[in-house]
Amino acid sequence: MQVRTRFAPSPTGFLHLGGLRSALYGYLFARKNQGSFILRIEDTDQERYVEGATQVIYDTLRDCGMNWDEGPDVGGAFGPYIQSERKDLYLPYARQLVESGHAYYCFCTREELEERRQAAEARGEVFKYDKHCLHLSREEVQQKLDAGMPWVIRQNAPTEGETSYHDEVFGDMTFPNDSLDDMVLIKQDGMPTYNFANVIDDHLMGITHVMRGMEYLSSTPKYNLLYQAFGWEIPAYIHMPPVMRDEHHKLSKRDGDAYYSDFIAKGYLSEAIINYLALVGWNPGTDQEFFTMDELIDAFDVHRINKAPGIFDVNKLTWFNAEYIRRLPPEKYLETVTPWFDRVLAGKGIHYPRLAELMQDRTEIFSQVPDMVAFLGKLPDYSADLYTHKKMKTNPAIALASLEMIRPVLEGISDWSETVIHDTVMAAIADAGLKNGAVLWPLRIAISGQASTPGGAIEIAWLLGKEETLRRLDTGLEMLRSVN
Repeated sequence: MQVRTRFAPSPTGFLHLGGLRSALYGYLFARKNQGSFILRIEDTDQERYVEGATQVIYDTLRDCGMNWDEGPDVGGAFGPYIQSERKDLYLPYARQLVESGHAYYCFCTREELEERRQAAEARGEVFKYDKHCLHLSREEVQQKLDAGMPWVIRQNAPTEGETSYHDEVFGDMTFPNDSLDDMVLIKQDGMPTYNFANVIDDHLMGITHVMRGMEYLSSTPKYNLLYQAFGWEIPAYIHMPPVMRDEHHKLSKRDGDAYYSDFIAKGYLSEAIINYLALVGWNPGTDQEFFTMDELIDAFDVHRINKAPGIFDVNKLTWFNAEYIRRLPPEKYLETVTPWFDRVLAGKGIHYPRLAELMQDRTEIFSQVPDMVAFLGKLPDYSADLYTHKKMKTNPAIALASLEMIRPVLEGISDWSETVIHDTVMAAIADAGLKNGAVLWPLRIAISGQASTPGGAIEIAWLLGKEETLRRLDTGLEMLRSVN
C-alpha cells in the first residue's frame, strides 16, 4: 500500500504555526515512506474565506521546502483539489446515507434550535440535537421538500453502545455513542460541512493516513460511522497535540506569535522555524537538534510524537535562528541582511560587505539589525555619562584629553584604510603612554553615540569615512568641553 497523506487547510488568512506543523509532519511521514503528499483546500466555509489566502498557503509551504505531489495548482488523478469545486459530489453521498437510514433531513430553524439549546442549558445539560426530524415520515419529508422549506442533512448517530478506534499516537480510543451528536452533513446552502467533506474526499483521494490535531479525537467516531455506513476502509489515524505558547495559553494573533508570516516579518529564517517547529511535540530520540529537511525525513517516526501539548518557546526559536544565521555562508548573510541595512542606511555610502562581517555573529533575528546599525546613518543623541567606564578607567575629563590627543592623529591619515587607521591609532596611544581603553572607548562613544556597537572604534571609523568620523569627533569634543 502506498502511503498517501494530505494537508487540508482552510483559506481563512495566514498559515497558523499549528497548521504548518501538521503539514510538516504529514510531509515528513509521506516522504519517509516513499508516499505521496497531497494539498487540498477546504473552503466549504465561505463566510470565513479570505481572498488571496490560498496563494499564501502555496507560498508558505514552498518557502518551507514542502512541495506537494498533488494539489490545486499541480493537478493529479483525484482532483479537483479545492472543495468548492467538488460541491456536486457531496449531496449524492448524503442522500445515499438518507436512503440507508444513516442520515436524515432536518427542517428545524435556527430559532427553534436556539430555544432548545437554552432550555437544555437551563436544565444544566449540554445541548445535543434531539433527533426531532428523524421521526418524520417519508411523506412528511417529501411534503416539506416540495414546499421549499429550508433543510439540512444530519447524520443519524447511534445512541447506544460504543465506538472504538486506534490512533498511532494516543493508542486505543473508545467513546460512548450517547456522547455523539447528529452532526450536519449538508448545510442549507448546499455545501458540505467540513466533517462530511473531509470523509468523502479522504476516501475518494485514497488517503491512507489522516494526520490532524488532537481536537478531532472525539469527532473521529462520527467519521468512522460514516466510513462504515458506506462500507469503506477506515484510514489510519495520527492525531497530534496542539502547539501552545505555554501550558495554559494558545499561540495568539494579538501577541504576534500565531502565524508563520509573523516570524518571517520579524526576520526569522524559514529553515530555523521548520527545524524548531519539528521538535515542538516530537523528538528524534537522540541529542541532535539541528536538522536539514532530508535529515528530518530520515529521523521522523510518528511513534515519537508526544501526547502532551508542544510548547512553542520563542526564546528557543530565537536561539535556533541565531545559530542558523551564524552558519550562513557570508554571501548569503549579506544578501539576506541587505534589505534590513537599507531601512536605515540606504544612500549613506556604508560598505555593506564589511558591516555584514561585523554583524553576522551578533544577529539573532534580522528585525534587530536596523536598530543596531542606525547610528552609522545618523549620530544619535547621547549623554556624556557614556564616556564613564570603570573597567576602561575613563570619565569625561580623561575622555576629553584622549580625544584631543587622537583627533589630529586621525586628521593626519591620508590612506583611510582599516589597517592604516588601526596601526596609526595604536601607535599614537603607545607613544602617549596611555591605556588602549582610555582612548578607544571615548573614540567609540564619540563616533557612534552608543556603548554597544558591531565592531570597535577602528571599524566604525573606517565605515563612516574620514570626514564623518572627524565631524562626529568634533561634536563629542564640544560636548565634553561643555561638561568639563
